[in-house]
This record gives sequence, C-alpha cells and structure tokens, in this order.
Amino acid sequence: MENIARPRGTMDVMAPDIFMWNHIEKTVRAVAERYGFSEIKTPTFEEIGLFKRGVGETTDVVQKEMYSFTDKDGTMFALRPEGTASVVRAIIENGKASDTLPLKYFYLINCFRYEKPEAGRSREFVQFGTEMFGAPSAAADFTVISLADTVLRELGLKNVRLHINSIGCPECRPVYRAELVKYLNAHAGELCDTCLERMNTNPLRVLDCKNESCRKVAENAPRTVDHLCEECRTHLDDLTSSLDACGVGYVIDPHIVRGLDYYTKTVFEFISEGIGAQSTVCGGGRYDGLMEELGGPRMAGIGFGMGITRIILAMKQEGIDVPVLGVPQLYVATMGKKAVTEGLKIVSELRAMGVNAETDVVGRSLKAQMKYADKISARFVLMLGDTEIESGKAQLKEMATSEQAEIDIGEVAGFIKDRANQ
Repeated sequence: MENIARPRGTMDVMAPDIFMWNHIEKTVRAVAERYGFSEIKTPTFEEIGLFKRGVGETTDVVQKEMYSFTDKDGTMFALRPEGTASVVRAIIENGKASDTLPLKYFYLINCFRYEKPEAGRSREFVQFGTEMFGAPSAAADFTVISLADTVLRELGLKNVRLHINSIGCPECRPVYRAELVKYLNAHAGELCDTCLERMNTNPLRVLDCKNESCRKVAENAPRTVDHLCEECRTHLDDLTSSLDACGVGYVIDPHIVRGLDYYTKTVFEFISEGIGAQSTVCGGGRYDGLMEELGGPRMAGIGFGMGITRIILAMKQEGIDVPVLGVPQLYVATMGKKAVTEGLKIVSELRAMGVNAETDVVGRSLKAQMKYADKISARFVLMLGDTEIESGKAQLKEMATSEQAEIDIGEVAGFIKDRANQ
C-alpha cells in the first residue's frame, strides 16, 4: 500500500526543531505580555469578503494565494492568509472598540497561502503577531517596533537589522503614486510581466519585486520619503528620534512598502542576513484606516507579523542553541513483575512532584535498560528486582561518577526530589 505524504508546502515539527519552536513561542508570549498585550484567538477561516476588503482586492494574497472554499450553504470562506483583518473583525463584532484605549493584542496563529514552497516560505505557516489600536502617535510605532526588537534580541539574534520607511497617507500618497506611475511607464520595457500588471493597480509593489531587472528600475524610482506631507514627515521624524534615543539601530529603506493595501505612514521590516531570499523575519506597519474600512469607527492601528519558521532559520544560521527536553533525574531499571509495578509507583510519585523520571515500559533486559538510561542521560538509576522488593532496599547509581549506594526504596522519591533542586 502506498504511503500518504504530507501536503506540499506544509511541515512536521518534531525534535530537535520542536525545542527551538517552543522556546520561541515561550519568548514571544513573555515579551508581549511584558509590553501589556493580551492574547487573542480568532477562527482559522473567515468569510472571504473580510480579506478582500481588509487585505485588498489587488494584492497577490487575495488574487493568487488564498485558499478558499464554498460552504454547504453557499457562503464563500477562506483560510486566513494573515491575522490583522480577523483581529479587526473581532474587535468590531465583540464591541471592544469602545474599551479603554489603546487596544493591545497578540496572537500565535497558523496562516495559509498558496505559494511556491522554498526555505522560509511554506503554504501553512505559524505567525506571531501584534496589533495596537487607538494610538495615532509615533510613540505607538516605537512601542510595537521595540517589542519586535526585544523578541529578536532575547532570542539571541544579532545579524538582524531594522529597515523602516514611510509610504505616506491618503493626502500625500496620490501625488507620489502619480510620479511613480509616470516613472514606471518610462521603464515599462524593463519590468517583468507581474510588475506590468501591478503598475496601474498597486504600483508600490513594483518597488518590492525580487526580479533583477525590476530591482534596477526600483533603485532610481521616486522615493516615498521625498513626497511626504508635513504630518507624515513629522511622524517619521518623531519615530526616528525615539529609535535614536533608545538605541534601536535602523536604516531608512525606500524599498520597504509591504504588500497589503491597508498600510499607511510607517512600514518596517526586520531583515536577517544569511538565510537566503526569504530574509524578512518580521514585517509590519501602520493601518489607520483599516478599522473604518471594515465597518468600525475610525481608529489608528499598527502591528507586525513575525514568521516562526524564518526565525528558526535565522537562529540556526547564527548557531544559537536553545534548552532541550529536560533529562530524567531518575531511571528505574526493573526485573520482574513486582519490580515493574514498584517502578511505576516511584516515577509516578516523582512526576507528581514535578520531577522528570522514567522507567522501562518496553520489556528490555537489565543490560539494555542500563544502555538506554545512559542514552537519555539519566542522572540516577535505581535497580529493582524481586530481592530488592523483598528487602525494601535497592542500589542507586549516579551515572556521572558510577558511584553506587544502598537506599530504602520508600525514600527514593524524596532523595531524588532533593537532588533535583540542587
């Protein structure tokens, strides 16, 4: 019978990668809560109109990458390709927009996009994201960026650099857009087919194209930062002043535009050196009109998404080690039915105390059990057989020194518990 393989573009996560995965999740939760963000969970799928309105009809995400399906009642749904639109919908639907501002949420979610699988890009991926609403000042931008920077630093990443840009607002962007389209039309012969399509629907995306000829065109394109209105210029200056004052390094990068329609003013990416084409480990920005676009009140918003898989790639590239599964403090090697029962009793007692303990459940010989105890790096081994059960005493071996000592079986759990705390 032919084996069934996992779907293309998905992954199985297990040891040793699961240790790094869990370490990252633990770190991002701790940092987000330290910044006053509370966790939010939203459905894996939503009505497709949410993403068409929130993400943008002309984006690649909506046009090419969403997994959509029709429910039995005829409703069109889509697996979520990102987290922000769902959070906005949840805030509006649950009446949270009237809560004390700012609203601050974080999430760890599975997202789905139909893309060509490659290192750092998959069709199902896990994203850590944050959203802050009701804070229009550059201080909010700094807070969200600082949160991401703190996560990356606490994970030990050093070869990651913050790139920021401003793409303006509804007041100044139309002027810039007209200048950009004029420039792109003059270089249309040098653009790829995708960018020729984008040129009149979403021209800023041309600046983010990875095609070499398009990148050369983008290098000399008009810059958004040279066409900002006074409000957007002041906002960017306030942000960079805060980053400078707090020692957060950055570069102004006119090619950072992000791919979703809802962005305004600040956009940013944290880019890792040395992990290949998919080098953006975190990206985000401001979306001051999104809440209103989805039927809520006008409310400023800013946030980011951070891909867990790309963080793992960056950590591996930098050779960062993380804590692995705890080693057993005790392994009980058993010989005979009574010993098996007693061994289960001892390890159960230790586990109830919060101590890692193991015993044989496979039916190995004593020699094989000792080899296994050494393989899993057990600190102590207790050897139990019929003789030990009858006498109430057994030999306890410390594996690192090979020293053995006799111990009362009833005192083993307490002894190991004390040593585990040392």
